Amino acid sequence: MKIWKLLEAARQSLLKNKTRSALTMFGIIIGVAAVIVMMAMGTGAQKNIEERISSMGTNLLMIRNGTNSRGGVSRGAGSSRSLTMEDADAIRREATLIEAVSPTVSVSGQVIGGGKNWYTQAQGVHMDYLFNRSWDLTEGSMFTDAELRSRAKVAVLGSTVAENLFPDQSPIGQSIRIRNVPFKVIGQLEKKGQNSFGRDQDDLILIPVTTALFRLVGDRQWVSDIYASARNIEDTEAASQQITEILRRNHKLVDGQEDDFNIRTQTELTEMFTSTTAALTQLLMWIAFVSLIVGGVGVMNIMLVSVTERTREIGVRVSVGARGSDILYQFLIEAIALSLTGGIVGVLLSWGVAYFMESQQGMTMIIETWVVAAALGVSVSIGLIFGLFPAYKAAQLDPIDALRHE
Repeated sequence: MKIWKLLEAARQSLLKNKTRSALTMFGIIIGVAAVIVMMAMGTGAQKNIEERISSMGTNLLMIRNGTNSRGGVSRGAGSSRSLTMEDADAIRREATLIEAVSPTVSVSGQVIGGGKNWYTQAQGVHMDYLFNRSWDLTEGSMFTDAELRSRAKVAVLGSTVAENLFPDQSPIGQSIRIRNVPFKVIGQLEKKGQNSFGRDQDDLILIPVTTALFRLVGDRQWVSDIYASARNIEDTEAASQQITEILRRNHKLVDGQEDDFNIRTQTELTEMFTSTTAALTQLLMWIAFVSLIVGGVGVMNIMLVSVTERTREIGVRVSVGARGSDILYQFLIEAIALSLTGGIVGVLLSWGVAYFMESQQGMTMIIETWVVAAALGVSVSIGLIFGLFPAYKAAQLDPIDALRHE
């Protein structure tokens, strides 16, 4: 029998029992839709994470204080207080693969300005901080090297702070008080949004790091973090090694002694978040795959029922010259057509679900072509695998017994 005749026979068989065919395809539809939606969520989440980490800065290396312990009890990450202004100066002076360095000192507290108040974080930084974070100003200017060295009381506001203290007016030239110390606002940062940890990056105030150390935290010697930018992405690992060697020498650490600081690169952060997302996506993919298997069992069950119902028809066809292979191909094509139709409906359903989640829930959904092709290929394979046994059973029927079947 020619292929087009087999396809026409399969179409007529499926349309003859529309409700049963639709219910049989239900498992395939749900399975295919679930696989595509899960992959779209995973790919979208990965892209979202990469964009948010990129927004933290260009070729960024984050150097944090290490962990201190007392009496064998760890005091938590960042408790060693080992990083100093001298460390930042040494990195800037000696690390040939580093383009910009900024130590930071964080101070939280109530800020008063414009007749209003706002609880936020003031960060003492170097001018290079804007380069490290790939950050621009919407108005005003960043403080200068002279203002840094003179411990000037000047501040640059994040957009969240500016909107809360000076709504509907420019903050430039205004006065604010941080821990009762007066500062003059000289600039406002462009809006940056949330970072990969969900923190509002615009809810902060930048001031000279020397001013923060001398006027806000009691003239202490250690800094919270050091941000550094490698000259290019290929030099990131080598730049990290340079910084490690400089800091170990400055801190007088001998061979075998652990670092009292931590260095994180954007690549490490991206890999950490991506591996977590990939593990979750794989888990959900296996759940969706189980749904496809259940759908395949449904296809086999219905095809076995169909063989039983059409036993006499099979006997008539064999008696007029049809070969066993013709019967096998006919039922096999019916099973594949059933699962493939379910796969196509599943693809359409996944597009609808992805559109809803993106437009109504604000999620980033990316449906890739190869995922759709793979899902349809899996649905065809399920029809082939689970339809083979019923088709073989139909092809092996004895024509005399089949004609006697009531």
